[in-house]
Amino acid sequence: MKPDFAKNNGLVPVIIQDFVTLQVLMLGYMNDEAFDKTIQENKITFFSRSKNRLWTKGETSGNYLFVEKFYLDCDRDTLLFLVKPVENVCHTGSFSCFGTKENKGFVYQLEETIAKKIETNEQKSYTNTLFKKGINKMAQKVGEESVELIIEAKDNNQQLFINEAADLMYHLLILLKAKNCRFEDIEAVLLSRSKNT
Repeated sequence: MKPDFAKNNGLVPVIIQDFVTLQVLMLGYMNDEAFDKTIQENKITFFSRSKNRLWTKGETSGNYLFVEKFYLDCDRDTLLFLVKPVENVCHTGSFSCFGTKENKGFVYQLEETIAKKIETNEQKSYTNTLFKKGINKMAQKVGEESVELIIEAKDNNQQLFINEAADLMYHLLILLKAKNCRFEDIEAVLLSRSKNT
């Protein structure tokens, strides 16, 4: 279904959101031609009101916005596009026109906390102590937490199961840090696999 371009002088507002983080990246406008070009090329093209022409985001910078999904609102006069940005979106160099790259959620905050405790060599930190024991100890701890999660999965205590799942996630984040990986790397693999599920 197409937007109703008869409203608002042939233009509809377009909200651009990061497909993975759901962070709002920018707002632009499309006319009928810009919408068709966006759908055909799978890259966001706006109608620039200042340039009075079609404008593909990234045409000069290479920072394209590749379309993953789009939604039309109930009145058919506003679009929401979920995109994969190539690089920073804002012309100022910021990740978003609304500011810097936002944290994706608590797991990402926890990942940053873990990294900070390790990088600052915080002496009283369990995280740092485990990290300093080496890869074998970290991997062993992930294995132990996995087994404990499996045991709780076989029982009927939901709270214990959730706690063990949290323990596993926490220790996995430490192991990821040791292997120079980030949670978003895992997320990217899951995202690519989701297209085949």
